[in-house]
Amino acid sequence: MTEMLFRADAYQRDAAARVTGLTEEGGVVLDQSVFYPTGGGQPGDAGWLEWDGQRLPIATAVKGQGADIVLVPAEPMALPPMGAHVQQVLDWERRYRHMRVHTALHLLSVVIPFGVTGGQISSTHGRLDFDMPEAPEDRDEIEEALNVFVAEDARVSESWMTFAELAAAPHLIKTMAVKPPTSGGDVRLIRIGEEDAWIDLQPCGGTHVARTGEIGALRLGKIENKGRKNRRVYVHLDA
Repeated sequence: MTEMLFRADAYQRDAAARVTGLTEEGGVVLDQSVFYPTGGGQPGDAGWLEWDGQRLPIATAVKGQGADIVLVPAEPMALPPMGAHVQQVLDWERRYRHMRVHTALHLLSVVIPFGVTGGQISSTHGRLDFDMPEAPEDRDEIEEALNVFVAEDARVSESWMTFAELAAAPHLIKTMAVKPPTSGGDVRLIRIGEEDAWIDLQPCGGTHVARTGEIGALRLGKIENKGRKNRRVYVHLDA
């Protein structure tokens, strides 16, 4: 089982770790990881491992067996041996942009209050698919509302609730295609805003910025029809 350091601190850029597994495909499993594994529309983190004067570039991270996180090398190279002590280092600029985009998509789900059927994050933009009959026509209003939330510099925090509590509050589940993230039987929630006056509150397992002001200016992108009741909306980082 890999301890998810990114859950405790999304801003942690590096950490010592010990190799606990090597996969048949050439992946590396550590006892604890700052690398977020691909999931929920967010790409796995990239970076590198260092040990004994050697350096192994990591292209991405994926979920392995059980609660393992597997780091996937960028090219065939010698792997650190089992039990080796390594230093793991994130491609921080890429991860931080993912955090900004991911938080922006939470705001988009507030501005367009329909069920979310899918989503995807990159380092420059993200998109959500909405279960809605007609594409929104008020592009300028949507973009303005997003940037108002950014300008508020609202706090982003996490909390936990039980499955029973979540079952009693089904309105919190916006994403129709992804199961809520769990740990020890509890569900992780991401809150934007204060506890008594929140902007958004929903289950999410990804990484986010600490305040909406870190997102920076947002630009609304394409709005596409992807089926009878599926509208895809893109949002871009301005810088």
